[in-house]
Amino acid sequence: MQAKSRKNILFLVADDMRPDLGVYRSGDPVIHTPHLDALAGKSLLLKKAYVQQAYCSPSRTSLLTGRRPDTTHVYDLIHYFRQSGGNFTTIPQYFKERGYNSIGMGKIFHPGRKASEFDDPISWSRPYFHSDENEAYQGRKHSWRAVSKDEYNDKPLPDIQLANKAIEVLRQVGPAAKRGEQPFFMAVGFYKPHLPFVFPEEYLSLYPPENIKLPKNGYIPAHMPPIAWSKYWELLIYKDIAELQVSGQPNTSLPRDVVMNLRRAYYSSISYIDNEVGRVLQELKMLGLEDNTIVSFLGDHGWQLGEHGEWCKHTNFEDALHAPMMIRVPGITDGGIVSERLTEFVDLFPTLVESAGFTPLTLCSEVNSTKTILCREGASLMPLMQNPTRKWKSAAFSQYPRYLNGLLIMGYSVRNDKFRYTEWVQFNRKPSFKPNWNILYGAELYDHTTDPGENFNRADEAEYHDHRVTLMGLLHKGWRNSLPPPIEK
Repeated sequence: MQAKSRKNILFLVADDMRPDLGVYRSGDPVIHTPHLDALAGKSLLLKKAYVQQAYCSPSRTSLLTGRRPDTTHVYDLIHYFRQSGGNFTTIPQYFKERGYNSIGMGKIFHPGRKASEFDDPISWSRPYFHSDENEAYQGRKHSWRAVSKDEYNDKPLPDIQLANKAIEVLRQVGPAAKRGEQPFFMAVGFYKPHLPFVFPEEYLSLYPPENIKLPKNGYIPAHMPPIAWSKYWELLIYKDIAELQVSGQPNTSLPRDVVMNLRRAYYSSISYIDNEVGRVLQELKMLGLEDNTIVSFLGDHGWQLGEHGEWCKHTNFEDALHAPMMIRVPGITDGGIVSERLTEFVDLFPTLVESAGFTPLTLCSEVNSTKTILCREGASLMPLMQNPTRKWKSAAFSQYPRYLNGLLIMGYSVRNDKFRYTEWVQFNRKPSFKPNWNILYGAELYDHTTDPGENFNRADEAEYHDHRVTLMGLLHKGWRNSLPPPIEK
């Protein structure tokens, strides 16, 4: 099959969006996301999708290359995978090299010179687009702000600019794609709901103050090792929060009204992004491209909204690692498919390759993986589109680095159907990039059958000893030992 006869791909990303969408949750407050809910109704909706690190550049690098952080060697915002890990093929680059018109805009790779050499230019067919920045919307004076219609009509918000650009480009490339001359891969990376939460003021009306609730667990988990904690510096840098003189330490909290306002603003930002996504999807439909375009949507990681008294990402808690992901493949997922199977963001690359009709990617070798330009460390999700309850991965794997007295400590976390287990261990960088499991700085074991909020660390409880031994084996054996079983022909 030549590229020109293949399906287009619309690749949608939201920054810092946890699975607070209508299709993922119920209860107060009701989250208003009609456009994403509608997309989910025509997609494979993954209810238990986990990122490989809860931080922008490491997570995005991992999902865009299909490699895990210990292969990309990207754990922060200042290392570029082509320099630190290997010259890996990315998702947009893969399709570009196979005849697609590869177009990028917004936040796909983490931007800037250090993290991506300015959006990884080799991945794209044309110059990259970023919305114009406005200090009134991007500054650090306010952690959140509702913008009046008069103001954003005069100075369009970045994500409104982005959706406008996406619509403009769809109108440019759509006709050639519809005629079968050249398919497109278009990546649209929305900037919100990342801090500061800046959004059109009309979305506040969806979330009356009386409907906003405090987290049920505004305290740290019992027996949590100190190294598991993040001081949520990303929130503390905003002037309105800094003026509160909060420390960010465990078992401290923000004032009640501040917590409520931040949660309300975050939900409003999600609904704002849902509307912009809806505008792009509506244009796709109006152009007659909906039935020949694969659409994926994801948030780059989760986010903590005061649960455990914690904020932002930067941890190995469930709220930081669990994120939304859905994939629409016309003709396959049209009726909507929901899967509760454990999946990972490294699974997206091989899924898009197969759903577009290309030869499946091969599994990366355990030896010299960094020398291999194109391979996978996840598994294609196409089998779940055929049978969403089939036997699948036994676990999902994530990690997060910490520094302690100058030592690099890595928190490795494994999630199976019942538990989350994390070990914080000494980490050896070059040349091995491997953990030393024998030097342990803390362990966490949360029983999701009785404690879905992860409020009680059971790692040292005698009752959970056998579970810990089993989970330790699962973690130490690694992701290769937890891949889906072979598909019977």
